[in-house]
Amino acid sequence: MADFKFKKSGLFAAGVLFGTAGIKILTSKDAKKLYTGCTAAVLRAKDCIMKIATNLQENAEDIYAEAKEINEERAAAEEAVEDVETEAEETADEDAFKETAEAEGATVDVVYPEAATADAQIKVLDNLISQQPDAICISANDVNALQAKLEEAMDAGIKVSSFDSAPNKDSRQVFVNQAGTQAVGQALMDAVLDISGGEGQWSVLSATSQAANQNAWIDAMKSIMEGDDKYSKLELVEVAYGDDEPQKSTDQTAALLEKYPDLKVICAPTTVGIAAAAKYLQDNGSACKLTGLGLPSEMQEYTGDDDAHSCPYFYLWDMQGLGKLSAYATAALINGDITGALDETFTAGDLGDYTITEADDGGTEIVLGEPLQFNTENIEEMAKLY
Repeated sequence: MADFKFKKSGLFAAGVLFGTAGIKILTSKDAKKLYTGCTAAVLRAKDCIMKIATNLQENAEDIYAEAKEINEERAAAEEAVEDVETEAEETADEDAFKETAEAEGATVDVVYPEAATADAQIKVLDNLISQQPDAICISANDVNALQAKLEEAMDAGIKVSSFDSAPNKDSRQVFVNQAGTQAVGQALMDAVLDISGGEGQWSVLSATSQAANQNAWIDAMKSIMEGDDKYSKLELVEVAYGDDEPQKSTDQTAALLEKYPDLKVICAPTTVGIAAAAKYLQDNGSACKLTGLGLPSEMQEYTGDDDAHSCPYFYLWDMQGLGKLSAYATAALINGDITGALDETFTAGDLGDYTITEADDGGTEIVLGEPLQFNTENIEEMAKLY
């Protein structure tokens, strides 16, 4: 069993920061919506104390009013307190990371920045660095913008790893990659080829234009398409950005259909974007189909290989495995078992042995495994997990 010897521990994942003192939740998607849900949960269960360590002065009255309204619409007899409804993807990561780290004696707390931007991440990082945690594991909203702050953390003796979306190679010691960039690009490109029938117009609905993982996958898809004649009859007409906001992603989907009436496939390598596009396409009976990266729990009603469903199949990866591997890798950095150098090896608990390899950006990474396909045969069972 690894000896963490944590004073404090940190995990910063896709806009999620495991900080230093108690559970702190500050969503990167919609702070007001999340706080409303939290307040409603508290009102429904008087015996539960939910501590949210942040400044709620702005929007406080609106939040309380909306929370009361939510409460009135729900059954008053609920005894169990529902968990705060963050992204299911984030919850799977958080739970696995926390469970793994805490089993080894670590302390993991959760904080969300105010927005899904590099500036918001920098503010939280600045605060965390001042508290001197043992480690920060970050999923970057921007490849380069966080470099100065993460270098400051490393200079202060804080171990810096990353997962899901890597900052540049100089901003981290190692990256835990949920699936190889090329493997994700290949899976998505082949899905577009298959669903389109091998020809026609297709588009990408991405998150933000600065998202490191999104851009890497899109670049991989473009490279694969340009390098093989079997994709020669496919035309990538546009890469649109929904900024990982449901409404903007919906609007972008509508705009794509209006601009390209012959559009055959939209590929959305973002869980927020694919869910929004799936609903819009299905509700409007569009002939355009969808694939990408999504959560089974959010995509179940839209998944089917028929005219009634908007998405024949899509991909993601083992979310629990990603959280566990990230925890073990961060622990290995703290304990000195690895430094993040090429070809180092370590044991990630029951996940087995892993070797640090070269990442596409010239840094190093640890690859969890291959992307997983979700379709009509497995989505019902997988939707129970995340």
